[in-house]
Amino acid sequence: MQVELDLEKIRDIVQLAIKEDIGDGDITSKIFIPDGSETKGMLIAKEAGIVAGLPVAGYVLSQIDENLIFTSNIEDGSRVKKGTIIGSVKGLTLSLLSAERLVLNFLQRLSGIATATNRFAEKIKGYGTQIMDTRKTAPGWRYLEKYAVRVGGGINHRMGLYDQILIKDNHLKTMGSEKENGAISRLVRTAREQIENGMLIEIEVEDLCQIKDVVDAGVDIILFDNMEPSKIREAVDIVKEIEKNQGAGTGKAILTEASGNITIENVEEYADAGVDRISVGAITHSARVLDISFDIS
Repeated sequence: MQVELDLEKIRDIVQLAIKEDIGDGDITSKIFIPDGSETKGMLIAKEAGIVAGLPVAGYVLSQIDENLIFTSNIEDGSRVKKGTIIGSVKGLTLSLLSAERLVLNFLQRLSGIATATNRFAEKIKGYGTQIMDTRKTAPGWRYLEKYAVRVGGGINHRMGLYDQILIKDNHLKTMGSEKENGAISRLVRTAREQIENGMLIEIEVEDLCQIKDVVDAGVDIILFDNMEPSKIREAVDIVKEIEKNQGAGTGKAILTEASGNITIENVEEYADAGVDRISVGAITHSARVLDISFDIS
């Protein structure tokens, strides 16, 4: 499955990376590499994983030297073994040497995120639960990192604070209404009045006694934060029972989501608890880069 990537949205970060690393030019290579020298470079996987970022690598190369010829041997999302030749680049030696680190920085980072995401997704395969990312991304890299999550088999949570309502416990505390009767319904009603049609409303629940109010308020998603799997299982059952008692035809089912301290070791327990989605910050903020080399021939 091909994952959409808008190269125009990464133009600024690529230009910043080029300015940061190359600046006025690769001094070392300018001194030692003869003018007009041409060569070929190969991108080689040094370990097994999921590759992501090949269109980004091609775009970076084109911004450094439009005459470089980049060929991908695989597509983003491909699972590679150690030693797999991912792609190749032909052109001026000076351009290849200047581009080497930048290409690897993007490709290794994004492949690492895709690989980490895929590990979580494979761990819960068969449960009907989706792995989601969070806003715990490197500043400036969010669009790219969320792209890598999709390549790895996950789905994206909201892109930022602007594209989905998420009412958290701190919102309720700040307004001094966390214990008011009917507070949640009023908040959801107020939000509905001010947002565009189709924008989702999600609310964080920390206690089972809040669930009925949240369901009655008509939210789209309920977030169970920092709950043990056994408690989440009970919470999901409560949601389903309330929806069943309300009867069919009352609208689409409410999605349930788990988050907080979820690891590769315990993610299956959360999926088995019956939630629709599991959001994991670690797939972006703690993903280890995939080891890829750029060998010049």
